[in-house]
Amino acid sequence: MTLDVDAAKKRLVTMLAIDGVCMLIAIAAAVGAFAFGQAWLQWVFGLAVIAGFGAQIWFIAALRRAGKGV
Repeated sequence: MTLDVDAAKKRLVTMLAIDGVCMLIAIAAAVGAFAFGQAWLQWVFGLAVIAGFGAQIWFIAALRRAGKGV
C-alpha cells in the first residue's frame, strides 16, 4: 500500500500545531518556574515536553503504519 499524501499532510499539520502549543506552554512554564520561583511549573514544563514528543511519535508511527499497508 502506498502512502496517502493528503492524510500525511493533515497529520503533519496536526503534529506541528500540537508541538507549537506545547512549545509555548513549555516556555511559559520555564519562565514561571525559574524567573518567578513557581516550582510547580516544572511539572507543567515536563508534561508539555512529553506531550510534544508524544505528538511526534504519533506522527512517525502513523507514517510507518501507512508504509506497511496496515
